[in-house]
This record gives sequence, structure tokens and C-alpha cells, in this order.
Amino acid sequence: MTLRLTNTLTRRVEAFQPIEPGKVSIYCCGVTVYDLCHLGHARSYIAWDVLRRYLSWSGYAVRFVQNYTDIDDKILNRAAEEGSSMEAVSERNIEAFVADMTRLNILPADRMPRATRSLDAIRALISELEAKGAAYSADGDVYFAVMKHAGYGKLSGRDLEQQQDNAAGRVASEEEARKQHPFDFALWKGAKPGEPSFPSPWGEGRPGWHIECSAMVREELGDTIDIHLGGADLVFPHHENEIAQSEAATGKELAHYWLHNGMVNVGGQKMSKSLGNFTTIRALLDSGVSPMTLRLFTLQAHYRKPLDFTAEALDAAATGWKGLDAALGLAGEIKTAGAEPGVGVAEQIPALASARERFAAAMDDDLNTSAALAVLFELAKPLRALANRIERGDDAARAEASTPELAAQAHLLRELAGVLGLQHEMAEAQPLGGEGTDAAGLSDAEIEAQIEARKTAKAAKDFATADGIREALKAQGIELIDKPGGLTEWLRS
Repeated sequence: MTLRLTNTLTRRVEAFQPIEPGKVSIYCCGVTVYDLCHLGHARSYIAWDVLRRYLSWSGYAVRFVQNYTDIDDKILNRAAEEGSSMEAVSERNIEAFVADMTRLNILPADRMPRATRSLDAIRALISELEAKGAAYSADGDVYFAVMKHAGYGKLSGRDLEQQQDNAAGRVASEEEARKQHPFDFALWKGAKPGEPSFPSPWGEGRPGWHIECSAMVREELGDTIDIHLGGADLVFPHHENEIAQSEAATGKELAHYWLHNGMVNVGGQKMSKSLGNFTTIRALLDSGVSPMTLRLFTLQAHYRKPLDFTAEALDAAATGWKGLDAALGLAGEIKTAGAEPGVGVAEQIPALASARERFAAAMDDDLNTSAALAVLFELAKPLRALANRIERGDDAARAEASTPELAAQAHLLRELAGVLGLQHEMAEAQPLGGEGTDAAGLSDAEIEAQIEARKTAKAAKDFATADGIREALKAQGIELIDKPGGLTEWLRS
């Protein structure tokens, strides 16, 4: 099968065809480094990490670029609040970003350019736009003239006249007076008193947000790239403006495929500091949620759909991860013991060859990670059961674990889990066994608690969470039997 992706630009699911056979160029919009990363960042960067891993696993040579926006009003405001500097705020949060991404097992980008280190490319691009009549200067600012780009609105599907009608009173009158059209946007901002600034042909100032990415894409990857990534909140205006700037300057398509991940809700509401439901990655992980639980949780939903964080859904993901982690732990022991199968052994076993094919088919289907995870849980089931027996001192189970067939299954599990960025966590964080538990650490009380959480979800008509809890328990070898009157019984397999 061929990888198919939902292209925001065409609003269709399309077969992926790279510009250059065997190679893929990807640009991912990065963070504005004024604060710690939040759950929305985790969702986005986990999704794109999986895309990158899958392309590499499929045999492509991938060049992945992700930027830092290290000059912005938010950064300047944070520096003023702290009595520090733009550089100090940026550096601190870049270090925090790297630490958080490392904990989530997100591969570092091949290149991570910064806006402040790409100023020559930014100024050159603005000058080109000005020379072509697509940009104009006004009192030290430089604006992009949206009416000069015939395709403006093609990504978001917005109509300029409708936008203008809906924007009445939104733009500050002083700035509006300098613009030729209300939706013209700043490429270069003249310096305000006391702000950090950089020299330019238009006077001291700093770049606008949108031009930074256009310049860094071209500098790092060229005029046209294969895939451009970001959250759905970036479709308009950021990505729309990127397209307009880049294509007005080069006359070429900026990216062939535009992929956008869905937004994050918390308890059914949009995540927002004003609502008090804003959570950083660091705070969540430091609260005891394991990085792989968070990663598994995000991959249970399709990347394009909204993702709702609830305590019940996260608990269900933790349950599922315990079993998968136990299986991966045993798979690692098999590898360490030198029982790794030879090259091509898994492909010679029909059941394993089928599992590999089903995993690839799921991922080819617009990165259907939920279906891909189902294959992992299937491969993990006998390994989890063996881990349970070994934990209880069954010597025969240890011998079974070293058979060629099971070694091949363990190898395939580790390989496919790696494509999703899932890796065995330390035993201290995810203990195997224990009194009154199975190998995944599930006690009778924990199972009953999951059943109660499922009942609560069903009562709230949150059937996605309810089904997720059932599947997570099933992956642990726990079969639920719904009875009349709302009763649920369970059996260990």
C-alpha cells in the first residue's frame, strides 16, 4: 500500500509522492519560547515524531527541520515581567523544551534554526517581496500586501471580503491607517523605545512572526518542500501568510502537503489559562504520569481529531501501558539474553508477517495509530502472559521465552513499538508484579476502579473513553462482561 495523508490544502486524502524519490523534506512549526510547553505541544510533536519515524522505517531519507521563535511580543513581555532579557527568557525555555521532548522520546530535529540567527535570510526575503511590489514600507514597518497574492485564502478557505466585514474594529486605528488593506500583515516591525532591535534597510526593528518561517524554510530546505506541519490553530493566519509570502517571492508552491493536528481539550473544554485547566508537560509528568503513558494516550486518537484529556481517559491509557510495558520489558530481556532472531525470521512466520502488514496498512491509512496500537497489543499478549508467569517463579515460562518463534515476536514488537516511539520504561517507574497483582501491576481493586470509570464515562455519553477503557483492559487480559441492570463482571484470560 501507499502512504495516504490528509492534505489541508486540497481537503483530500492523497497518496504521498515525494519531490525526490526516496527523500522527504519536512518543516514543522516550532514553539515561541516564552514559557514551558503544554499538552497541546505534546500532542502535536508526538504526532509529527511518529510521522517522521514511520517515513524512516519505510525507507525514506528524512530531513526534518523545526524552528524556534526566539523574538516575539510574548517573550518581550515575559522579560519585562521578570526584569530579565529576551535572550535569558529564550535560552531558559529552549533548554526546558529540549528536556521535555527528551522525556517524551521525541527525536531531535535535524536542524532547529532560530529567528534571531536567520535575520539575513529574513531581510533578504522581505527585500525580494518589496522589489516585486508584494510588500510596502510605512513609517519603519513593512507590510505584505495581501491583494497582490491571487491565491490568498486557499489553505484556510477564507474569503478576503468576508474577512474584512467580520474584522470591523479589531485592528488598532493607528496601525490600520498605515495599511493598504486591513488584512495586510507585518513583515518587519519598527523598533519601539526600549525594545531589542536589529538593523535593516527600513530602520531598526525586528521581524514579524510569519516571515520568520518562510525564510527559515527556504534557507534550510529550499523553495518547495514535501510536507509542512503544525497545529490546526496555525492554518489561519500563520500558514496562510507563509504561503502568500513564499509563493509571492518564488513563484513556486511552498509545500505539497500540509498536515495539521487537532486541538486539545481538557474535560470537554478548550485548554486555557483563563479556565484554570492549563497544564504543562512538565507538571503532568512530574505529577506521576509516565512519559510513555502520555505518549500512548495521544496515539489512541487520530492526529487530526480533537483530543480530550480527562483523568479517566489518562487512567485507561496508564492501564494499557502497564501491559505493553511488561511485554516490552520481557522483549528486552530476550534480546539481552542473545535470543534475537536472525534477519527475516519474523517474515517467515505467517502470523508475524501478517502483523507487520496490518501495522503498515494502518499507518499508511493517514497515520491510523489507533489501529497500529491494536497490532502492538496483539503481539504483546503472549509476552505479557509469560512475564506474569516468570514474575511468579515459573521456570518453564523462562524457557518458553527463548524459543525462536517467541523471540521473533518479541523482536517485532520492539521494532513496531519503536516506530511509534514507545519504549520500555525503567522497572522503578513501572513495577512488574507484586502481591495481589498480575505482571502488569493490575490488582483486583485497580480493575474495579477502571470498570467504575467506564460506567461514569458511559453515563456521560463519552463512549470513546468507555470503549478505550474496555480495550485497555482487554489488552491486559481482562475481559469485561456486561450484564443486565448495568452490572459488569470481569475475567482474567
